[in-house]
Amino acid sequence: MTRTVGAPGLGTLLRGFRNRCDVEFTGVVATARRTPGLRREELALLAGVSVDYLVQLEQGRAARPSAPVVAALSRALRLDEDDSALLHRAAGLAPATGSVTRVVPDGVERMVARMWQWPVAVYSADWWLLRWNHAWTALLGDSAALRGRARNVVWYEMTQRNPCVWVDPGEDDTFRDAIVGDLRVALLEHPDDAELTDLVSALHASSPEFVERWTAARPARYRGMRKHVDHPDVGTLALDGDVLQVPGCDVRLVVYSPAPGTQDAERLARLIDHGAGVESGGPRPQQPTS
Repeated sequence: MTRTVGAPGLGTLLRGFRNRCDVEFTGVVATARRTPGLRREELALLAGVSVDYLVQLEQGRAARPSAPVVAALSRALRLDEDDSALLHRAAGLAPATGSVTRVVPDGVERMVARMWQWPVAVYSADWWLLRWNHAWTALLGDSAALRGRARNVVWYEMTQRNPCVWVDPGEDDTFRDAIVGDLRVALLEHPDDAELTDLVSALHASSPEFVERWTAARPARYRGMRKHVDHPDVGTLALDGDVLQVPGCDVRLVVYSPAPGTQDAERLARLIDHGAGVESGGPRPQQPTS
């Protein structure tokens, strides 16, 4: 019986990239381990593929993966442009051109870590959650528990509702149109990005609301909105959610901050200073909210 063999070198590359991946910056909870890097189960979770399929890819027993799968693996492994191109070629695919940047610059990594007093997260142009700080976890729960497309803001908003995070009722339509309009901007700027086009296709197939808003929404960059977060330990917090574009890169930061001197500021400070969101379990894992 003839065995279907993957592209030469793909399995070796995947194992090598997985072994060298820095667990600290992937959102995976570091535990005692005998070898460095990501376990197969962890990479499969981050990329949104099954462990069995990843094993087949690494062992050369699977057919060539699709472009969206390779893009998702590249993002999960935090590959730079050159390594991502190498992985695409090993999979028998043309290297992605004009793709969305999903690598967080070192300076941004340091900024997120040092802005400890406010919840901060980093997103790609197509709204994949890439990085977050302790304050984000304290406020919104452990984003590492979000699987596959649940780490994408637009997918989460269009396929499920989260009653714990909300905007003023009169602004809900504006918010939902805004994030869809921002995704339209991303597709206009990166029409050949495999993962982005796959996301848009999946949204069209899964969400009638997305189809309606995609048709009606004006392409425009989302600048953020005021959000309300219902936290089980400190109650409801009203926070300004600002979207900050990183110069020279299409990743963006989302920063939540309270008005100074308010009850919201005091509640947020309590969460962060005492780690209430982690110690008591905090809210259930939340959407990668924008």
